Amino acid sequence: MKRKIIIDCDPGIDDSLAIMLALSCEEIEVLGITITCGNAPAEMGFANAKKILKHMNRLDVPIYIGARKPLKKPYVSALDTHGPDGLGGSFLDEVTGYEQSLNAVAFLSQTLRSQRCSLIAIGPLTNIAQLIQTDPTAFQNIEMLVSMGGNYRSHGNCSPVAEYNYWEDPEAAAFVYAEMAKMGKQIHMVGLDVTRQIVLTPDLLSYMEQLNPQQGAFVRKITRFYYDFHWQWEHLIGCIINDPLAVAYFLRPQLCDGFASYVQIETESISRGQSVIDAYDFYRQKANAFILTKVDVKGFFMLFFQNLLHKTKAELSLLEHLISSKSERSKE
Repeated sequence: MKRKIIIDCDPGIDDSLAIMLALSCEEIEVLGITITCGNAPAEMGFANAKKILKHMNRLDVPIYIGARKPLKKPYVSALDTHGPDGLGGSFLDEVTGYEQSLNAVAFLSQTLRSQRCSLIAIGPLTNIAQLIQTDPTAFQNIEMLVSMGGNYRSHGNCSPVAEYNYWEDPEAAAFVYAEMAKMGKQIHMVGLDVTRQIVLTPDLLSYMEQLNPQQGAFVRKITRFYYDFHWQWEHLIGCIINDPLAVAYFLRPQLCDGFASYVQIETESISRGQSVIDAYDFYRQKANAFILTKVDVKGFFMLFFQNLLHKTKAELSLLEHLISSKSERSKE
């Protein structure tokens, strides 16, 4: 039986790759996509999600617009990272129509009250916080909550200590983690500690194009800006694709290692958005999160390529070599 999910996102280059991966996996049924402001403004995110669904021939999946601003703080986009259109300056043709009568929170509430499903949140947690505020019972019905956000022993990507999704709306993230603590449940935190290891190198992208020219060309088109950004700011040859790991982890939890811990999200001053992880049980609080710390990089890319490119493991004979070569170069 397929596992049902809702993707809450802010497309965004890596969000788009995560959506593409989820739609390519036979084990997953995507019930809908909810949009929050983040990498791109909400309306732009909605437009980008439609472009991705059109490319995947899946415009049957409904998209719902949600939060247009964080709970309290002014909105700050990440278009400097994702390009002027949020998709790397690819300026894909607009897709008209497909507006929904429900907003994101109403859809989340309605769906979670009617059936069992999980939520993969790969943007700021604003929509999720608003769901708790309006319908806590629906929030409690989430089967599994995976969040790409935060960091444990990795530096931040928008401040020395904070990852963007939690930095963008720290009040929302803090509220969601606090509610998980009250419920005695755990949010699965896919933070920068593991996502920084998922680097789409030029070699991997070229291999993708060889295996599936149409899909490879599309990925190259939307990631070109991302490559330039990572070289300019991190001197990295390749681009980090954070969000697809959240989908891969949902599918194959064994790809990652981690530990359970109590987590709080800082909301003020220079520590805004920092995920404070009580790894040594200082507070003696019951764990409200499972923190990922390690990832099987080869395993991730095997899953990513197999599903996105519709190839068997046997057809990906060169992939392991390319990953091994990248790992060796990173040790030099």
